[in-house]
Amino acid sequence: MDKIIRCITSDGAIMASAIDASDIVFTAKKLHRLSRSATAALGRLLCATSIMGAMLKQKDATINLRVMGDGPLGPVITVGDSRGNVKGYVGDSNCPTEYYTNGKINVSKAVGKKGVLNVMRDYGSGEPYVGQVELVSGEIAEDITNYFATSEQTPTVCALGVLINKEDGEVMLAGGLLIQLLPGADDGTIEKLEKNIEKLDPVTTMLAKGMSILDICKTALEGFEVEVLDEYPVNYVCTCSKEKLERYFCTMSDDDIRSMADENGIAEATCNFCNKKYAFTKDDLEKLIKEKNS
Repeated sequence: MDKIIRCITSDGAIMASAIDASDIVFTAKKLHRLSRSATAALGRLLCATSIMGAMLKQKDATINLRVMGDGPLGPVITVGDSRGNVKGYVGDSNCPTEYYTNGKINVSKAVGKKGVLNVMRDYGSGEPYVGQVELVSGEIAEDITNYFATSEQTPTVCALGVLINKEDGEVMLAGGLLIQLLPGADDGTIEKLEKNIEKLDPVTTMLAKGMSILDICKTALEGFEVEVLDEYPVNYVCTCSKEKLERYFCTMSDDDIRSMADENGIAEATCNFCNKKYAFTKDDLEKLIKEKNS
């Protein structure tokens, strides 16, 4: 079962969140039949989105991340809620995979180094908050770090990883770690944290060693007294429904609704996030038009 944890140092100087999202990324790969590079890119962004979603204070708030680079993968889009549940998809699920000389997947090649990261927080009332930064590497974690530093002026360390079996391409492990300095951090705190970060293993390496997400946070915050704020399960969750599609159709013109039907009189819509298909007959569409105009 996937879990997320949020911790804070007892002096209130550092916040740390960690996630084991192995099942979430496995589910995403299976749903979208992702190539290895697509799995790695989407998996990393899903981990980051879950952590960032769990930071939202409002119960019904949501967060939407969109990475749009100039690589062959196309857009990488994820959505999370305030409980850390997430969903997502990529532009090209069959994106070719290239590797660095150390054997790791070259996610930057798939995503592209030129482009933007958009972050939209919708708090359920009023206008959503939207932030945008230029991509710095296309490796996702560095781009998240840059977003917090540039758009929110919050010093942040972000580590994300997806471990894929080289034999069959299956997801073995996936996780993430996000550390942020709070206003109470002094130079001594920063120096101690930097030393810890320098010797920190990759997240998937720590998970492979059998470390829990609390172990990961405590390792990153070695030398500090750590308090757990909360820990709970997270999942890949899609909330699509036929009713939501019908409400969307009702924003369209009558002619546009009718034009959706094919030569057999059937309109089929597929959810981008879970690939579930919904079918509407010509009669269904006429009924919607009638209800819309009544």
